[in-house]
Parts: sequence; C-alpha cells; structure tokens
Amino acid sequence: MSVHRLFAEQLRCATDASGRVDLVRLGELVSAAYEASDCDRLRKIDACAKGDDLVDVDLLRTREFLDTIVENIPIAVFAKSAKDSRYILLNRAGENYYGLPREQMLGKTPEEIFPADVARVVSEQDRRVVASGMPMFLEEHLLEVGVKGHDRVVNSRKMLITDSAGDPQYLVGVIEDVTERIANQARISHLAHHDVLTDLPNRAAFNAALSERLERAQDASTSFAVLSLDLDRFKEVNDVFGHPVGDMLMRAAADRLAAEADGALVARIGGDEFMILMSGDVRREDVLALAERLVEAIGNELEVDDYLSHVGLSIGIAVYPNDGVDAATLLANADSALYRAKREGRGRVCFFESEMDQELRDRRLLQHDLRQALEQNQFLVHFQPQARMDGEVIGFEALVRWNHPTHGFVPPDQFIPLAEENGLIIQIGEWVLREACREAASWPRPLQVAVNLSPVQFQAGDLERSIHEILQETGLAPTRLEVEITEGVLIGDFTRALDLLRRLKALGIRIAMDDFGTGYSSLSYLQSFPFDKIKIDRSFISNLEATPQSAEIVRAVLSLAHALNIPVVAEGVETEAQRDFLTREACEEMQGYLVGRPDLIERYLDLVGLNVERRLYA
Repeated sequence: MSVHRLFAEQLRCATDASGRVDLVRLGELVSAAYEASDCDRLRKIDACAKGDDLVDVDLLRTREFLDTIVENIPIAVFAKSAKDSRYILLNRAGENYYGLPREQMLGKTPEEIFPADVARVVSEQDRRVVASGMPMFLEEHLLEVGVKGHDRVVNSRKMLITDSAGDPQYLVGVIEDVTERIANQARISHLAHHDVLTDLPNRAAFNAALSERLERAQDASTSFAVLSLDLDRFKEVNDVFGHPVGDMLMRAAADRLAAEADGALVARIGGDEFMILMSGDVRREDVLALAERLVEAIGNELEVDDYLSHVGLSIGIAVYPNDGVDAATLLANADSALYRAKREGRGRVCFFESEMDQELRDRRLLQHDLRQALEQNQFLVHFQPQARMDGEVIGFEALVRWNHPTHGFVPPDQFIPLAEENGLIIQIGEWVLREACREAASWPRPLQVAVNLSPVQFQAGDLERSIHEILQETGLAPTRLEVEITEGVLIGDFTRALDLLRRLKALGIRIAMDDFGTGYSSLSYLQSFPFDKIKIDRSFISNLEATPQSAEIVRAVLSLAHALNIPVVAEGVETEAQRDFLTREACEEMQGYLVGRPDLIERYLDLVGLNVERRLYA
C-alpha cells in the first residue's frame, strides 16, 4: 500500500461515523506522518515499491499530500521543535483556534506568543513530554488563550517524535476545541431536568429530589412536607385569551411561587400543576403559613402584557412520615388533599387526612363502576318541564341519572366529571340523546326536548353524524330538538366548534347557551353565533331576593337578550316571588321546582298528551 493510501486509510479509521475525530488516533497518525516524511525512510519505501528513478518525484508528491491533509484536518494541528518549543507547523484550524495567523506564531516560542501564565503552563507540558518520552492527553481542560480574551475547554494530545538515533526532534500535538459541545451538553442536561416554559425543575428533577429527601429523612428520623399545587381557572384564562398570554401568565405564576417559597424546591410537573418540597423537620404551622402565603401571592392579580387575569391557587399537603413513608404514597396523598381543596371552593389549603384516602378509593371505584353502568342499563333519563311565565309547559329538558346497584342514585355532579375524564361521556351522551329523542317522538303533543352536550362530545367523535342518525332512527323532527351547550364547548378550537354548531342549526336543531353569565366571554359568543335561547344560571335566580347584585345581573342579561331578540329561560325558579320578578322584567320562559322537578316521564304523561292506559298498551 502506498504512503498516500496508508495515510488516508488511517485518517478514516481515526474518524467515527459522526465525523468526530479520535484525538489519540489522530495524534498517532500525525506523528507517523512526520516520521514517514524522513527522506531516507521515504526513499526506502518508494525504492522497494516503484524503483530508484521515481524516488524524488514520489517524495515530493507524498509531502504535498501530507501537507494538504494536515492543512484541512478540522482540528488544530501543530508541530514544535523539541529543543526549544518553537512552532514550526500550524494548520488552518490551528490559526482559527489561536486567533492568530501562522506567520505570527511560526518560529516563536510560547513565551513570545502567549501571556506569561499561559506560556508557563504550555512550556512545562512540553518539557515533561520531552523528558519522559510519553504522550500527554488532557481531556476537557480549561485553556485561556489571551488573544481571544476568554477561556476555552479543549481536548489535547501532545507527543514526542525522535530521530533515527532516538534523540528528541519534534513535539506534535492536536487540539480539539469542545467549548460549544460542552455548553450544548450542559444545556441539554439542564433541559432534561427543567421545564422549558418556566425554567423550574421538572417532574424528573422533583422525583429525584424527593427520593434523596426520603433517604435523608429515613436516616435522620426527620420529617418534611410535600405540597401539590394547581392554578384555579387557568385553563379558562388560557383558552379565552390565547396560549401566548397563557404562557406569560404561567411564567409570572412560577416566578411568584419561586420567590415566595423560602428556598424550598419548586417544580412544575405539567400543565398548571406544581410541586413543592420543603426541608426537613418543618412544623405544621410553618407549612400552613407558607401555603397560605402562596395562595395570597397567586390570588393577587397577575398583570401580563396589558391583561389582568385573575387566577387562584389550591394546595394539598402531605407530611412524611405521617402521611406516607414512600414517594408514591406521599404524592398520592398530597393529590388527594389538593382534590379536596379544589372541591371545597378552590383557593384553599388542605392537609391530607385519613378519610381522604378512603374518599380517593371510593372515587376510583366509582370510576370503575361507571364503565359497567351503560352495559348494565343503570342509567335513566329524567325530564324537567320548561314553561312560559304563565305556566304553560312548552318542552322538557332531558337529564341523565345513574341508579347505582349499591349506592343508589349518584349525583350528576359526581359522575359526569368522571365520565368526561375517561371519555365515557361520549357514549353516555349519545345514549341520553337517543332515549330523549325516542321518548319525545312518542308524544302526541309536539313539545320540544332539550339535551345537554358536553364539550368532550364536541372535541371527539362525529357529533353531527351521530345526531343526524339518531333523528332519522327515532323519527323526531329536528325542529323539536334543542341542544344546550356551555361556553366550554367554544373554548379551545373556537372555529371548529362554531362550524359544527352552524351545521347543526342548518339541520333545523335549536341551540341554547346554558349557564349564561358564569363564564369569561359569553358576550363575544353571542356576537359570533345566533343562539336560539339563553339560559340564565340558577345561581343568579336563587339569590334574587338575597342580593341586589344578582337582580341587576339578571336585568342586564334580559336587557341584552331583548336587544338581540334572543328568548331567555331562567333556571332554578322555585318561588312565586322569583317568578313575579322575572315576569316584571319580561323574561320569556322558566324552569325549576316551581314548574316541576326532574322525574320519569310517567309523571308528566298528561302534559305530553298521553294517558296511563295508552302508555301501557303503546
């Protein structure tokens, strides 16, 4: 094999698949190249291979080849005189590394080039290599190059070349600047353990810290607290104002939590959820004081880019070892306490209590039983009358009820959120819609039937096709069906939801806005879509006689609806005084115990035009 091919093959072997060069192999390769450049040795190699008459030509060609290779190696390569450390060779990458043209370095010693402290280190290394004859390999060491004005991290290889008599002749070295690579690795490592949006430690970092804290607490028999935090109403703010504002709000909340945490570890574990790990041997009152301070800090309005977005904070707390002796139990119990805090009204702090564990198990069992409820026909549809203000019934709202085989009737506010969490609401909602339409189609009187739709039904599945097929299957006229939605349907993919509502309306189906007045941007929704009806939330009606504010809100909603020519249904009407107020304010329709309670349709057969005998033989 010729010197050219031998060198090229060795260079290939010194380079891995990603193009990175093994400095040890490269250093040996350069050393071998300079040894091979000795005239006598080259003459012997070429004489054997090609004949004496070609020695000079091949020698010149080999030197040109070696010069080209060394010049273009993407790592700094240098050669020095072993006697006085004067530079005699520097390739292009070396010029870039040192920041000096080779003309200012060749023929000079380190003392003539570098600052005194740097030159002293370089010369000392050279002397050691010459004295020992052993290569020196330094990995990821700091090298200050004065002309660049900043430190660099380098891998370097320096070795001695001797002449035929064994006397020191050259010092050959290679230097790889790995500053950027190390910085990138540090950034990658940071990203692996920190949340990208807030730069707080992430779930992995929190779990690692929790494991370490557990070990220390077990060894020292100390206690510590784990806090589970959740931002209240953040999703609504994020969806209404958009993700850029939501991101800014999240960063602002994270900054406040970190600033108020008194050095405790604050981590963002996903979405609007945070965890805090407090130091050992904290007193219960200290934990409570911190939690209340955090609730107050987040409870204040966060000013974000001209938006004033009011969110709250709920916190659940578990303390080692009383509330758990392992990470999984502590985290589960802190989450149970958080769930209780949010259920009791949000903006609260709850310590874990033993009964919460049973409550959590009951909730999980209920979620498991929910999966079997459809298959075992445990659901019922109750109907509640809707009437004009004079009492004339004009329709019914269909409401799902779950008759659990052991627990009896489970309140809708317990099982519907569970069904929305696991996606069963799609099947349950379709079943309710089919039962309501089938029942209404059998009434002699063409009364309307209203059915609630969950936001989950809008986000998944083919709702338009499903409703269309149910109407065809049951024979109910589309104009007799009214679907009730909350603004949760429109939050998120507003354009898609609006398009679906328009397609449903094109079928002849009526669309009602439920729980009006409790959300963020109902007014903008009224502007975007021609609703057939507005339902005032029962919370305003129930407080009509107690708080002047509720009365003013109801007046304002009615005034707005009249201006837009949209009929209004008042929910939760239970007293004659409430009906009198609504009548004076020209409310069109009402629904509530004053008209009738939700019940099986058999209770209202006379209202729909059926009698008991006809029902029995139908």
